[in-house]
Amino acid sequence: MRKIFLLTVIIGFILCNSTNSIAQDKVNDNQELIKMFNSDQADRTNHIDRSIRQKNDSIREARVYELLDSNKVRSSTDYENAALIFHHGEDSVAYGMAVKLMKKSMELDSTKNKWLLAVITDRYLLSINKPQIYGTQYKRLENNVVLREELDSTKITDAERIEHGVETLAEQRWKLKNLNRKKLTELLDEGKPIDEIVLFVKNEDVLTSQYDLRETWFNHFGYNLMNQGKKEDALKIFKLNTELYPNSSNTFDSYGECLLKLGDKENAIKAYKKSLELNPKNQNAKRVLSELE
Repeated sequence: MRKIFLLTVIIGFILCNSTNSIAQDKVNDNQELIKMFNSDQADRTNHIDRSIRQKNDSIREARVYELLDSNKVRSSTDYENAALIFHHGEDSVAYGMAVKLMKKSMELDSTKNKWLLAVITDRYLLSINKPQIYGTQYKRLENNVVLREELDSTKITDAERIEHGVETLAEQRWKLKNLNRKKLTELLDEGKPIDEIVLFVKNEDVLTSQYDLRETWFNHFGYNLMNQGKKEDALKIFKLNTELYPNSSNTFDSYGECLLKLGDKENAIKAYKKSLELNPKNQNAKRVLSELE
């Protein structure tokens, strides 16, 4: 009995240490890779000269190869960061490497965003002169018309597209139609005041209008105005968005944010509560309301 007890203790000790080791591996993401990924993003958001960015990309890719060779790319996050660095390469070798690394990331953590794999896969396929399969890649021509890159719609199903966070084929057609519609900023550039634009939109049909009246684009329009310091104008756009899309949690969240920036705490609380009512999982609304109430 004593031997059995000792054996149980030893096995338990080994399993415990093994579990701790696995857990430790999960949290020990490679800090250098994190910094490299942040640097990669900064090069793009800061719009640095393309030749400099390309040089930096090459240096980062070479360093990732070194880290892979020395077994310093281990966690799911490590592989994801490495994949995204290669994703910004400019040839099929880099894109192929990105696909391989992203698949490894998802093997280690099945909760990873599958949309990234879809995007990387499509980019790789196009780089080797094959049609994309998910439908994530678009291009804008010189005449400003947006086209979807060549697509083989037979390789995967819409169910697989949905699983990867990609629009169905029908949704992609609708998206393409909207991308080629006029933007309300054109009316703004013509000197139309926001009140006139709001009135114009209210008399339009969202589905048939020659203008892009999607919820997401309205939000983008509102934030652009807010970032330009035109908070009152932005508020009118955000409010209009809640009227056009009254069942969207996000429209009320953005409306509440703008109200708060204008100092209207009372109505901001109402907007955030409505957002939370529509989506009880809205963590941002929960956080803001906890701070305001």
